[in-house]
Formats: sequence, C-alpha cells, structure tokens
Amino acid sequence: MSDILNHIEEHPKETQRLMGLDYEQLQQLIQNAEQLHHEKQALLESKKVRIIAGGGGRKPKLSRSEQIILTLVYLRHMTTFQLLGIQFGVSESTANDTFNYWLPQLRELLPCSLLEQVKKTLLTMK
Repeated sequence: MSDILNHIEEHPKETQRLMGLDYEQLQQLIQNAEQLHHEKQALLESKKVRIIAGGGGRKPKLSRSEQIILTLVYLRHMTTFQLLGIQFGVSESTANDTFNYWLPQLRELLPCSLLEQVKKTLLTMK
C-alpha cells in the first residue's frame, strides 16, 4: 500500500488538503470508479474471442484505489510522472499509463469544470 493511501486512512481529515475531496467523497469516488471499471472490463471481455483462458499475466503493483489516488494527486498537484512514480513505487511510464487510463473514467464521474462546460456548449451551438 502506498504511503499516501496509508496517510489518508490514518488521517482522514487531511484528505481535503491532499486530494481536494473530503474522505467520504473520496471513498464514494473510488467505489464508483471501480464499479465503472468493472462494467467497462465486462463489456470488453464479452466482445473478445479467447483462445487462451484469461487471468494470466503479471498482477499490477498498485491496487485500483491507489491508481485512482495517483490520478487525483496528479490532477491536484500537477507534479511530474517521475515524482509520482517515486511516491507510489512504480516507474515513470507506469504512472503515466495509470493516469491516462483512469482520467477518462474519472471524467465520466466527476463534474466538468466551468471552462469545459462552456466549450461543450459552444461546440453544440455550432
């Protein structure tokens, strides 16, 4: 388990400062993101034609909740992927891949910023 996740679980009142969400909101977001992940994986799995049974391969170093927290830390602090990798004990490319995997899924769950809402409105008006 990463140091950040340990710190959040030991000090839930500091979650707002670290993530921009309070502890209950973070737990709800993680739960909803994992549910969305399971739905998308089930959809992808139903479309696959398998020759070899699933379940092989190396297990990920980070749990799903740690991956989501990595993404939220990047969005909150805009640090480099190299520093994120060091913080979470993964490589820079793994931190980048994790962020790019979870960003579209979190975008579905979280409300858009005001600027993105205006851009979408302008695009739909054209």
